[in-house]
Amino acid sequence: MSGIATLTNKYQRVLDKYGVKITDTRKTTPCFRLFEKYAVMVGGATPHRFNLSDCVMIKDNHIAYAGSIENAVAKIRKNISHTHKIEVECETLEQVKEALNAKADIIMLDNMSLEDMKEAVSIIDKKAVVEASGNVTYERLEAIAKTGVDVISTSSIVACAKTLDLSLKSL
Repeated sequence: MSGIATLTNKYQRVLDKYGVKITDTRKTTPCFRLFEKYAVMVGGATPHRFNLSDCVMIKDNHIAYAGSIENAVAKIRKNISHTHKIEVECETLEQVKEALNAKADIIMLDNMSLEDMKEAVSIIDKKAVVEASGNVTYERLEAIAKTGVDVISTSSIVACAKTLDLSLKSL
């Protein structure tokens, strides 16, 4: 957990000057989610969904089943509480426009180029929270932040954190 908090803080410090938050994903170690999410928060980040009931996330398979982003969002809005947000995962600028028209609360830019992210941020124009995800590395953080996104999500702050050696041998 110390390694997760430390790595998370390292990522967040890069983003602070841009007003961008780093967040984890639901990809956690079985039976350790609560602890890993807490470590992410201790590191200064905002945790993503704790479980599937925290927020609706519409992914490519949901879009295919519903026939379109607009259909998927409309069907879901009929069946959820007014307190739940809807996030749509978009891989193209056309999908971004459709998610925006459907009034998605959060639009995730999945594996987009930096140029496409910048264009998507311009299209969204603060009408939804913009989350960048996919191909997020420490080396790319600042470049992603400069596109104007609000949040960057990555599983690496949990999955790639090193464990802390707490040996007392040196005492």
